[in-house]
This record gives sequence, structure tokens and C-alpha cells, in this order.
Amino acid sequence: MLALLAFLPLLVPSSRAVHDDLDERITDRSAQFLWDLFEKRDFPGCSAALVLPDGTVLPVTAGYADRDREREMAPEDRLLSGSIGKTYVTAAANHLRHLGKLDFDGRALDHFEGADWFLRLPNAEEVTIRQLLRHRSGIPRYVFQPDFLPACVAEPDKTWRPEELLAFIFGHDPLHPAGEGWAYSDTNYIVLGMIIEKVSGRPFYDYVEEHLLRPHELGDTVPSDRRRIPGLTQGYVENDAFAEMPERVLADGTFFLNPQFEWCGGGYAASASDLARWAWLLYREEAFDGAYLEEMLDGVAIERGVEYGQGVFLRSTRLGPLHGHDGFMIGFCATMGYLPDHEVAVALMLNTDNSGALGMGLDQAALQLASIATEELER
Repeated sequence: MLALLAFLPLLVPSSRAVHDDLDERITDRSAQFLWDLFEKRDFPGCSAALVLPDGTVLPVTAGYADRDREREMAPEDRLLSGSIGKTYVTAAANHLRHLGKLDFDGRALDHFEGADWFLRLPNAEEVTIRQLLRHRSGIPRYVFQPDFLPACVAEPDKTWRPEELLAFIFGHDPLHPAGEGWAYSDTNYIVLGMIIEKVSGRPFYDYVEEHLLRPHELGDTVPSDRRRIPGLTQGYVENDAFAEMPERVLADGTFFLNPQFEWCGGGYAASASDLARWAWLLYREEAFDGAYLEEMLDGVAIERGVEYGQGVFLRSTRLGPLHGHDGFMIGFCATMGYLPDHEVAVALMLNTDNSGALGMGLDQAALQLASIATEELER
């Protein structure tokens, strides 16, 4: 018996080996799920990542970063994340609020003294910072104006100033009275970006880099503020709304127009690993030192089972609450989120703008990936 006990530790797997086996099971099942979708649906490619409760990052890819050249997607590849960029805006705004530099109940107009052009915005005299963050301003979307995208295509090298973006809706009627409705609008976040720069005295991208990205070593997250974005995969136009655009958004590494027009309405390219880590940090209240999550998650109901807080969709799912955001850009679409009941984060990015390319919603596919992780964690 004593001899048996002496050898017993050799029969028990180490905790590291157990953890490695867990990671491998989650990764293998996730890869199989994505490759099965790829075989059935024939989309260009996708990049995904899961972050486990202990912070372990598990990247998974399927398909091609460049389908025409048959270059497979790699975990380090960057894809445009579209409106997910709003999460950096709201984090920066909450950071400034934590420092006592920004009053969310203050009027946006108070930050634009002497700027008569600001009064040409719908609801300009009433809109507050909080209403902008929660899409309750009633200000329409500049990107949906019929002359906007043609202007971007006509001047592909143009760097758009925020005031020029806002000019597309000068004089328009509001969508609803300020604070009395909800209507998603990128324009809200253009105004917020201008306010963040005024209050901080720094360019928006510099502020985010210094206070949010660099402290967490999110080095694969970069501004999409130019036509050549380092490490960006090829994107494919498959959405009928962009039928007149080129099928491939990059030619010799150069975007066919300047994606800089997104700015604070989106404005970033990232790897799926960085995006999932950002969700894990942001919604665990670890983006910066200070309390902000209760404020950020104060949502307004927009449809059954879905609310919108400050730059965050709050969804009820079969795995419990899901906090996150979706993104869409010409040639790309993405989603990311965090499941607080399981402490698991997920990101899923496609290099196509066909959000139905998987045969299900991106959020549903991401939830399926997260369920693989939660199932294995609970075994």
C-alpha cells in the first residue's frame, strides 16, 4: 500500500497538463465549428478568439485572408471592426468622466462655444453627452445620406474633418426629440470624438492608445485612419448595398477609398484576439482604474431582449447576459462580447460585408463559440 501511495502523484495529471487539455479541446471544437461553416457557406474567411476566465486567449481561424491568392487566415491578421470602435469612444469618455473632466449630463453645445455651425445640427441646443452615448440624441446618420459614399469614392485620398462629416446632415429634421427616443447613429460618436479631443487636449487616437490600448498590450489594434493599414486582410464586397464598389477592397494593399471617414463611429482594425481581450477587460471593469461599468451598462430598451447602454448592446441569451457590440464596414463585419455569468469573452470577424454569410447571425455564431468554451469549462 505504501509503495502504491509513493507512486500515486505520478498517476495524477498536473494542473498545467489539465489546462492544456482544456485549451486544446476548446480550440479543436471551435475550429471544427468554423471550418464546417466555411465548407457549407463558402464565405472568404473568418478569425475568432475566446478568452477564458483566467485570461487565456484561444484564437481560431477558418478560410482565407485572401481567397484569390489562397492565403489562409492567421490569428495575427487584422480585420476592420466597424462600429465596435464605439466601445473605445465610450471607454475614453468614461475615463474622462472618472477624472472629473466630463459631465455626462452637460450639453454638447457647451463644448462648442462660438461654433455657429454646431447649431445647424438637429437638436443642437438640447443634446447631452449621455444622450449621444446612448443614441438618444435624435441626430440622423451622416453615412446614410445619399451623397456621402459617392463623395468618398470620388475623392479616395481625402481625409475628412469631423465638421465635414457633420455637414451632410446640417439642417435636417431630428429623428425624434432629444432624449425621447432611440435611433442608432454614427454621427453621435463623431460629436463625442470632437468633445473628447477638446476636453483632453489630445487627438482621439492618441488618447485611446495612451490610456486604453498600450496599458493592456493591445498592439494588434490600430486606427483605420489611412488607405494603407498594416496587416489588414483582403475584404470582399458581397452586400447588395455596395453593388457598385469593387469586389476586393484592397489593391496592392491600398483600400479603394479612405476608411478614415469612420473615425469615432468605428475607426479601428484589430485581430480577433485583441478584440476578445478588449471585451474581456472592458466588461470586467478593468479597462482603467476606476468605477464605470454600472454607468456604461445603464441601458434603454430597443427591442425584446435587447437594450443599449453607453456604446454597448445588452442582450439576453441562453447563456445569460451578453455585453458587446457589432461592427460593419465595407468588406468586413464583426461582433464581440462578454458573458459575465461565465467570465468568457468572444470575438468573431469576417472579411466580407455579408453579415448573413454564415447562415446565421454573427452574434449567434459567436454565442455558439462561447457555448463550446462554457461546456468544456463545466465538464
